[in-house]
Amino acid sequence: MSQAPAPTVTAAALAIGDELLSGRTKDKNIGHLAELLTAAGIDLEEVRIVPDEQPRIVEALNALRSRYDYVFTSGGIGPTHDDITADAVASAFGVACTHDSKALELLGAHYAERGMEFTEARRRMARMPVGATHIDNPVSRAPGFIIGNVHVMAGVPSVFQAMLDNVLPTLKSGAKVYSDNVDCPYGEGDIGGPLTAVAKAHPDVNIGSYPRFSGKKFSTEIVIRSRNQDAIAAAKRDVEAMLTSVGSKMGAAAV
Repeated sequence: MSQAPAPTVTAAALAIGDELLSGRTKDKNIGHLAELLTAAGIDLEEVRIVPDEQPRIVEALNALRSRYDYVFTSGGIGPTHDDITADAVASAFGVACTHDSKALELLGAHYAERGMEFTEARRRMARMPVGATHIDNPVSRAPGFIIGNVHVMAGVPSVFQAMLDNVLPTLKSGAKVYSDNVDCPYGEGDIGGPLTAVAKAHPDVNIGSYPRFSGKKFSTEIVIRSRNQDAIAAAKRDVEAMLTSVGSKMGAAAV
């Protein structure tokens, strides 16, 4: 009896912060998230970046959480006035945002150990929607949280990555995506038409072309992706045959 294929599991990322949109802060979380999700067989299908404006966060979050299996947010759960992600997430789910007792206890002990005052600003990092569960933060203690299919994490890359490491084992995984590549010595303008024909002949694979420039001439890296390794092998054979044909024609034209 053949085993049923693994399901497709989808995800979206929502990066929050004016500093991302102004260019003052360069995002380092989306690429890391994409890499780890791909390895887990989860398709990251959409990424949005929104400013520190609650209506914009709520709008984006509601759109994404209704469309994908998982949503991962980064940014806006710190101690300052513009850290409004917890409030926005609570609003999106229609629940109150309050100081979580376990988070207060955790942070209170953390600052006491460091001999620092547990100020009202620091207490803000214990606020989360009613019904949320914690995402552990081994770096700076302030927890992220999960509510529904939404995982809310810090924007600081080291903290985001540590939180994500704790989240990944809890996620359902889908079918793994495999890939192979073909180095093409010709530019995209030379292979665009024939490569389109190959792609149409292999609808069960994704074929991407990525131009490169050496300073003297263009070349292309062709990447073939699929959940079916046999399909990748078949498409790769056709790509290689196509390149041989293109090379022959270009050689004949030069004669």
